Amino acid sequence: MSDLETFRAETRAWLEANCPPEVRGPLDNEEDRVWGGRNPTFKTPAHKLWMERMGARGWTAPEWPVEYGGGGLSREEAKVLASELRRIDAQMALSSFGIWMLGPALLQFGTEEQKKKFLPPIVRGEIRWCQGYSEPGAGSDLANVQTRAVDQGDHWIVNGQKIWTSYADKADWIFCLVRTDPEAPKHLGISFVLFDMATPGVTTKPITLISGKSPFCETFFDDVRVEKENLVGTLNRGWDVAKALLAHERTMIGGMGGIGGGRPLGQVAGDSVGVDAEGRLDDPMLRARIAELDVDLMAFGLSMERVGDQHKARQAHPAMASMLKYYGSELNKRRHELSMAAGGSDALEWESDRSHKGTPARDWLRTKANSIEGGTSEVQLNIIAKHILQLPGA
Repeated sequence: MSDLETFRAETRAWLEANCPPEVRGPLDNEEDRVWGGRNPTFKTPAHKLWMERMGARGWTAPEWPVEYGGGGLSREEAKVLASELRRIDAQMALSSFGIWMLGPALLQFGTEEQKKKFLPPIVRGEIRWCQGYSEPGAGSDLANVQTRAVDQGDHWIVNGQKIWTSYADKADWIFCLVRTDPEAPKHLGISFVLFDMATPGVTTKPITLISGKSPFCETFFDDVRVEKENLVGTLNRGWDVAKALLAHERTMIGGMGGIGGGRPLGQVAGDSVGVDAEGRLDDPMLRARIAELDVDLMAFGLSMERVGDQHKARQAHPAMASMLKYYGSELNKRRHELSMAAGGSDALEWESDRSHKGTPARDWLRTKANSIEGGTSEVQLNIIAKHILQLPGA
């Protein structure tokens, strides 16, 4: 057997022995995700056990170095692990902005002390992060951040406000853009800092969306003390860190387009519109739309994998993250719109237990934010036009 075949056999045996039955199969709703942190919530004890087992093995961040808590797997081994997890329909052991966004930035820009302090707890699900980027006057124009950090010698005092801070009310720590040199051009004079959300002066206020619920918050900083040791990268060059992290964020958001959830759309539609004698949907137009979506989801998944390989080989164009973010966001919106069509009148339920308190409708409404968060679709198209297509005047 080749080394990769041996790894697959060993991985399959470990997963069969360690992945509980309760975490196999689709999530009932997004609220059942495991986010970890200081005050974690778990749908069942099995979900906690699954996170702990995967975290101890480093497989929540399989390609991170072993010395920082990761799995130390090669790209090829990580693909095998992913395929074996799909084979048993295993749920994600840990959802984490630390893994998806901050971790890659720390690996690139962090000091050795920062990597050893923060990365292993992220892998084990012991610390939950939120992102302090957008402000009321700095959304798509992110470099216009006005949250100030005033130098006090061995620390800064931070004052300002962030908005659309996902899960700020549940996060333990925040990675945050602050202005440390107000006289510099706006893309300069910005620094990237980390601090505990339990620090005195930090307050959050949830924002409710049209779905009736939301992960978003307003976040306020009033004389918040931030230690100098928690500066990531170079002082006043936080924009470099921010851009690198944005690429990971946009890839993450784009990846939502390829993540299914719940029962297959064909089954949902079959319950509402019925099937013919051959078991096919009675509505040929809806059947064609579902088939088209399935093909596009498969193609997008392959594109994500290809870009991941190019990134690992340092051959990926920096703007490819915008391409994935744009297409994945639009694909996710399309998938949920089709889910509403497939569900018929049942999909319009808003409060019943049968619909899990209106999960289909609320999730559909939530996807409207996909083309805004992480950079609007219009901004992504401008980036694609300028940097990939190299169109004149773009």
